[in-house]
Amino acid sequence: MAKILINGGNRLSGEVTIGGAKNSTVALIPAAILADTPVKFDSVPSILDVKNLQVILASMNVTSSFENGELSIDPTQIKEAPLPRNSIKSLRASYYFMGALLGKFGRATVTFPGGDNIGPRPIDQHIKGFKALGATVTEEDDTIYMSTGPQGLVGANIFLDKISVGATMNIMMAAVKAKGVTTLENAAREPEIIDLATFLNNMGANIRGAGTDTIRIIGVPGLRANAIHTIIPDRIEAGTYLSMAAALGDGVTIKNIIPEHLESFTSKMIEMGIKLQISEDEIYVPATNQELKPITITTAPFPGFATDLQQPITPLLLKANGNSMIIDTIYPQRIRHIVELRRMGADVNSLEGGIIQIGESPRLVGSDVRAAEIRAGASLMIAAMMADGQTIINDADHILRGYDRVEYKLTELGADVQVIGGDEIDFM
Repeated sequence: MAKILINGGNRLSGEVTIGGAKNSTVALIPAAILADTPVKFDSVPSILDVKNLQVILASMNVTSSFENGELSIDPTQIKEAPLPRNSIKSLRASYYFMGALLGKFGRATVTFPGGDNIGPRPIDQHIKGFKALGATVTEEDDTIYMSTGPQGLVGANIFLDKISVGATMNIMMAAVKAKGVTTLENAAREPEIIDLATFLNNMGANIRGAGTDTIRIIGVPGLRANAIHTIIPDRIEAGTYLSMAAALGDGVTIKNIIPEHLESFTSKMIEMGIKLQISEDEIYVPATNQELKPITITTAPFPGFATDLQQPITPLLLKANGNSMIIDTIYPQRIRHIVELRRMGADVNSLEGGIIQIGESPRLVGSDVRAAEIRAGASLMIAAMMADGQTIINDADHILRGYDRVEYKLTELGADVQVIGGDEIDFM
C-alpha cells in the first residue's frame, strides 16, 4: 500500500482543475461493453479505480488504452470469461458489470464486490430490478449468478424501496437493450446518473427522465458510439478542494466545476461565513481571515448534502468558533476518520445514530494515521496540511483510488506532499 507524507503549515494559493467524476467513470467504463463499436471517453481521472477496471475489461478480451485523460475501449471482440477476483474485490463499483453483462449477454457471474468499508451497502435493490426484468438470480460462495431464459430481458415497472445510485445505474444498463419499456420509479437523481444516460442516449439508447425520480427506458437492439463522451466534473473532488482552500488558502480558484452540482455544499460554506465567488464554471475561495461560524449538516440523496463530502468538510469545521454537527443519514457508520483526526489533536466525536460532533481545534499536530477509505483519506490530507509537523498517511491507495493526480495538484497549490510506493500509475 502507498503512503502519503505531508509536511503541514504551508498556505495554498493558485488554481486547480477538477478532473472527471469518479462516480461517473466507474459506471461508464462497464457500460462501454454494451456498445457494438469502440468507445472513447475524455476527462477521465487518473485514479487506481480506472486501472482496476481496465484489468477487468482485459479479462473479457476487451482492449483499452488510457493516456492524457482519454480512455479508449474496444468491446467488439468481447468474450464471456470469469472476472478477476482480486480486481472485483478491491473495487465496489465493479458491481456495475452485473447490469452491463446482463444487458450484453443475458447472463452474468460476478464475485460480490469489495471497496470501501463504510457500513452496509446491500445490493438487494439491484437484484430486485434484475429479477423484475426477467433474470434468475442465485448466490453461492460470495458469487452472484444471473441468467435469463430464451426470451431475454423484458421491460418492467420497477419501484425501488430505497433510493440507490448504484441500483438506478445498474438497472438502466440492464434495461437499455431489454424488449419493451422499463419504468424505474423512486430512482436516484444524482448528476452521475444523467451522465450515464447521456452516454447511452448518444449511442442510440432511449432513456428519458434521468435526473428525476422516474426514468423511462425503451429497449433498443444495438448501441453505436459516434463521438467522444466527456465525463462531467467530479463534484466530490471539487468539494474536497473547496474545503481545503477555505481551511488554509490564501486565494484559490477551483476550475472545471458545475456549480449547480455543489449548491448544497457551497451553501454550507457560505453559512459558515466564507465569501465564495461563484462563476459559470469555477469558484474562487478567498483567504478566510474572519471568524467562521459553526453549522449543522445533514446528509441526504442529491440534491442534498452528499455523504461523500461529510468527511472532507470535517477539518474545515475544526476552525469554526463553536461546536458543529454532522448527521449522516445515508452511511451512519462512516466514521473511520474520527479516531485518526483525534490522534492529531482534533476535538471530534461520534455519537449514536450517525451523529458527529466537531469542536473548535486551534492546533493539530502531525501524526501517523491510516486512510481507511477514500473520503476518510481526503479528510486526513486536509488535516495534515493544517497540522504542525509531518503526517504520514498509511494505506493511501484508498486516496489514490478516488483523487485525480493528487500529488501533482496539491504540490502546484504549494503543499508539501509526497506519495511513496503503491501501485504504479501516471499521476502527472
